Amino acid sequence: MLKLFPMESVYSLYRKLVVNPKYRWWVIGATLAYVLSPIDIAPDVLPFIGEIDDAVVVSLLVTELVGVLRDRKAEIKAETKKETAPKEFVTTQTIDTVAVEVV
Repeated sequence: MLKLFPMESVYSLYRKLVVNPKYRWWVIGATLAYVLSPIDIAPDVLPFIGEIDDAVVVSLLVTELVGVLRDRKAEIKAETKKETAPKEFVTTQTIDTVAVEVV
């Protein structure tokens, strides 16, 4: 879905691709190739402007990878908590109860 601002659409697509493990390494490789390539949106021969687009792309990549790593760390922590739960509190049986009103 194309949004009102094209850069917001590009950012949204980039974020979805980085989060997807199938495409993550492709996006990282393409980002590094773009940063190292002499062909840019703003050429690197321009003193200050040439480095801005590279800095934006690298900061976008780092931000998304930190988010992915933070989510993965939370998943590992949740799995560890579940595994270390005391066994006497974990039940796999269902107990049926009947409520009786006491007058």
